[in-house]
Amino acid sequence: METEHEKLSSGSTNVKGRNNMSIITTKHDTTMDYLVASDFDKTLSFNDSGYVLAEMLGIADFEDKVAGLAHSNLVQPGAELTYLLRHDPAFRSVRREHLIEAGKRVRLKDNVELFAKILSEGLGGNRFQFFVISAGPREVVLSALEGIVPPENVLATEFEFDSETGEICSVLRVPAGYGKVTVLQELELKLHMSPDRVIYVGDGSSDLYIMHDVNSRDGHTIAVSETKSIGRIANRTVLSDSAVGVLVPILEDVLRWDSHQIRELFTSYGLALQDWDKIRTDWITFHNGQF
Repeated sequence: METEHEKLSSGSTNVKGRNNMSIITTKHDTTMDYLVASDFDKTLSFNDSGYVLAEMLGIADFEDKVAGLAHSNLVQPGAELTYLLRHDPAFRSVRREHLIEAGKRVRLKDNVELFAKILSEGLGGNRFQFFVISAGPREVVLSALEGIVPPENVLATEFEFDSETGEICSVLRVPAGYGKVTVLQELELKLHMSPDRVIYVGDGSSDLYIMHDVNSRDGHTIAVSETKSIGRIANRTVLSDSAVGVLVPILEDVLRWDSHQIRELFTSYGLALQDWDKIRTDWITFHNGQF
């Protein structure tokens, strides 16, 4: 299997907004509308919110619990935390305030706020609507992205809490596995968005179904990890500690900008693109056989 990876790093001098530099952009006869949908855990963040919550609660075997659920195929990929919150005694004490606090402890990737800002301002005369689709608890994601992404643009797992005890009493919706596809298609209908104007960004197995769906309808998919299952199907893979690195394949592949235009854009926002390495990676395995 042959894929192309990009490793990006940037140095920031000022990320508060656009300066007065002029940017050379490609002129379009018509303005296009695009939907950018992103996973949350390990896509916009460095760590998994489930691990953050477990650490906060002193649950040491969270990783083993998740691995066991994944091996059993009992739940959709990405829905392991939801299952544990609803059924595991160790998580019985979790209340809404714990989820909110866990969100505050999630370490976001660099420049997530700037990434959302650039998309909201548009690129090359094109408009971008940015949504987060996550299998994680909505309270966690909202807390982590407070002031960055509007609450109405966060589509994540929703719980019902007991009015007396505050305990999680039911699960209303889980955008995990194929559930993400359903959420995205509903969003496309709501926004009157053509499927070929959809861009999805993800990192792991919970994004497989939605990436297949986006690709099958001529959208664009971007992986932000070296996970083989994702790298095989994503149109591009970008490895960067900065969230704005995802803009590179959007600018190159979707808007057809050249490298000079891309560097000029980042410079105008106070970012120096220090390293941009395109690396072709071949994953090859041989097995001895009888002939």
